[in-house]
Amino acid sequence: MRQVIVLFALAALFASAPGAAISRDPNGVNVNSQGATTVFITFGGLRDQVPVEATWCGELVPATPDIGFKCNPATIFGRLPIRFDRSTVASSGAVFTDIMSIPPSVARRAYQAAERGENSAFFYVRRFASLAGGPDEYVFVTCRMAGGGARVPLALLDVRLAFASDDPVLAVKRGAAIAPFTAEIAYNGTGRLVGRWEVVIPGDDPPVSRDLLTEATLPPDERPLQRRYTLIERFNVFLPPTGRMTLEGPSSSRFPSTVEGLYQILLRVEASDDKEADSNLALAGAGSGIVHAGAVAGFPLPTLRYFVGSASDVGAALAADELALVAPTRGARVAVGEAVDFSWSQERGAALYLLEVENGAVDRAFSAILQQGIGAYRAPAFRIEQLGAGALRWRVVSIGPDGEERAETEWRELAVGGEGEQQGDE
Repeated sequence: MRQVIVLFALAALFASAPGAAISRDPNGVNVNSQGATTVFITFGGLRDQVPVEATWCGELVPATPDIGFKCNPATIFGRLPIRFDRSTVASSGAVFTDIMSIPPSVARRAYQAAERGENSAFFYVRRFASLAGGPDEYVFVTCRMAGGGARVPLALLDVRLAFASDDPVLAVKRGAAIAPFTAEIAYNGTGRLVGRWEVVIPGDDPPVSRDLLTEATLPPDERPLQRRYTLIERFNVFLPPTGRMTLEGPSSSRFPSTVEGLYQILLRVEASDDKEADSNLALAGAGSGIVHAGAVAGFPLPTLRYFVGSASDVGAALAADELALVAPTRGARVAVGEAVDFSWSQERGAALYLLEVENGAVDRAFSAILQQGIGAYRAPAFRIEQLGAGALRWRVVSIGPDGEERAETEWRELAVGGEGEQQGDE
C-alpha cells in the first residue's frame, strides 16, 4: 500500500515538475492480466520533440537530468515491438497518437510480479527526445491489472476471416455466387461492434495497410481519409464480455462476380463509443472534445479474396499457404497506355512481398514492395509505357520478418501491345 501511495505522489510531482510539457489521456487504464490489451492514448504539448521507444516496467525512478520518471531497468517487462507500433505524430508536431499494444508476454510477467507480492499495477513509459538539444522527457501511463471484461477498453485482439470451403483464394465462375464466410473475432471489453462489409473490385486501387486498420486505431483527422470501396452491408452488433464471437458475413449472392479478376472482401470496423476507451483531448493538452476509440486494434484486419475467371492455371494459386501468381493470367495482353493489376496468393509467415517486373533490360525494370495482407499492386500506365511494347515478365518473392527470402514464384510473361487490347485471358 505504501508503494502505491509513493507512486501517486511521484505522479503528482511529475505533473507539476518544472519543464514538463507533455500531457496524456488516459493516464491510467485497466488491462487484461491474462492476455493482450490494446489502448488508444493521446499525448499533447510536444515542443520540438519526437517519440522514441516505449517500455513496460513494474517500477519508476526519477529520470534526472532528464524530465519525468523512467523505468527502473531492473523491473522492465518488455518493449513495444516495432511491428506493433501504430503511433502517429500530427502534422503540427504538438500531438502524438499512440496505440499501446500490450503483448501477452508482458501481461504474464506483470502478473507473476504481483504474485510475488510486488505492486499489482505496472507502467507504460514513452520517451520523447528533443530536436533542439534539450533533455529527454519521459511520460508514463499506469496499467491496472483486471480481467478482460467490461472495465477494459473494447479492443480487437485477433480477427480471422475464412470461407466455409477453407479456400484461401476462392475460384468463382462468372455470374456465380461466392461461398459463405465468417469472421472469428477475439477481443477485450464489451460494447457495440459497428462497421460494414466492402468489396474491392478489379480496377479499383488496392487498399494499403492503413486502409485495413480499424477506424479507432487512427488519429481523428486521418479517419475520414481511409479509402472507401463498394458497400455490401452494414452491421451493428453487441459484444458481450466473453472475449470471442463469430460475425456472419453478408449473403453470398450480394457480392459481384460479373467481371473477371481478383476481388477482395474487406471487414471495415468503425470507432464506437466506449467509455473505457475514450481519450479526452483537453486533459491531454491536445485541443477539446472526446476521441472515441472503441474497437481499436494494433494490426491491419485481414482480407478475403476470390478470383472470377476461367484461367486453367489459377488452381495453383489457390493452394493453401503457398506463394503463387494469380493475375494477370498466363497469356494476358495489355495496351501500352494501360495500368496493370498484379495479384498473387499469400504465404503464411511472410512479412513482405517483392514484385519484380522486367522486359530483359535491367535498367528498365521496376519493382514494388507490399505488406502482408494486401497481395495486389497496380502498376501505373506510365510504368508500362516506359517498358514499351513487347513481352514483359513478372514474379513475386516473399520476405520473412528477418528480411530473409522465403519463396519465389516462376516468371510469368505478359504481352504489351497496341491500344485497344485487353488484360486477361482470351
